[in-house]
Amino acid sequence: MSLQHFLASKPLYYKEIDHRRVHTAYRMLKPHIRQPDTVHIIGTNGKGSTGRMIAHLAWKQGIGHEDSRARSYAVGHYTSPHILTFNERIWLNGEEASDEVLEAAHRRLYGILGKEMCEALSYFEYSTLLAFVVFEDCDLMVLEAGLGGEFDATNVCDKELSVITPIGIDHQAFLGDSIEEIAATKIRSIQKQALLAPQVYDEVVEVAQNIAKDMGADLSVCPRVNTEADPYELQKIVEAKGWPDYLLENAAVAVQALAMLHIDYQIEDLRSLELFGRFYALAENIRIDVGHNPLAAHAIERALEDKVVLVYNTLDDKDYDEVLRILKPKVKRVEIIPIDSPRAATLEQIREVLDMTGLPYSMFQNSIEREENYLVFGSFYTVEAFLKQRKEHDVPK
Repeated sequence: MSLQHFLASKPLYYKEIDHRRVHTAYRMLKPHIRQPDTVHIIGTNGKGSTGRMIAHLAWKQGIGHEDSRARSYAVGHYTSPHILTFNERIWLNGEEASDEVLEAAHRRLYGILGKEMCEALSYFEYSTLLAFVVFEDCDLMVLEAGLGGEFDATNVCDKELSVITPIGIDHQAFLGDSIEEIAATKIRSIQKQALLAPQVYDEVVEVAQNIAKDMGADLSVCPRVNTEADPYELQKIVEAKGWPDYLLENAAVAVQALAMLHIDYQIEDLRSLELFGRFYALAENIRIDVGHNPLAAHAIERALEDKVVLVYNTLDDKDYDEVLRILKPKVKRVEIIPIDSPRAATLEQIREVLDMTGLPYSMFQNSIEREENYLVFGSFYTVEAFLKQRKEHDVPK
């Protein structure tokens, strides 16, 4: 069975997960593969962009420079979820893994684990182990945790460094109701050394310090970057890229992580990095962002200079009441776009919240007005639905 059909047979979401299962599977796989040096990215927001910056800069270190090394530096980056295709989850040396590479890895993984174990693994668990197979010849593997840390499938292997991105309130059903509980569940995955990104909540810093002390891990704290404190000279690059402040901070975390790993990098290589789906300028008047929680909404609200038409939808477990309240000062009106997910919030739920916030709204009609600025936001599914509708709209009739 092809990888596509095999994964399609698995549900994407589970109410309960047997966390021991993936550890058993990894013990079966471990003797058959080589594990590269590993960076584990945990947190609530900024995992994907921070991980990609680390991977991109590490991979580019020996490419196209006069002082390049005798051989290339192979890097893999595992991220989730994807927007349009599964290949987005497994990035290898500057590009998404090809169908052929993924199919070969699937055949090998299935052969090692066997039918019973492969069918028992969740979608995310199998995808994670698949990435391990794809990345076994890499020098560096960057693993982005899913929604947790301590009990996440990405936490089955040893790591050289854990990078803790901003932690906020999200996925309470799995991680806990308080910021302290959520932070502890994520941060208990650290091992030897950890790098803490600038945090919104002081409680996260305290939790990280306590856990690092208990575990005997070295904890470094990345300072905030501003015009007075920019040790990596990132401001000019970020301004040229049109990145908002939160991506500036993610870049600072990425380069500090590389320094801690003693991996060379050229800061100018950030200019060639495209972060699709992260406040990404799809067109002159359209930005798309896969953010979905209050922490992301605050970052986007600060990044927006002018009022926008918000193309929106979200999942029913998100705090969309708070998200819309945060974005309201920068929103002219909301256009609701249908999304394909069993976890999608109902139209009635979104309408009720919009009525409460006082924001005018209508259904998205796949019509983009040149004089308006648009923000597509709320979920990976929201961005996916928008891109598919625009693609259909642009196909010649």
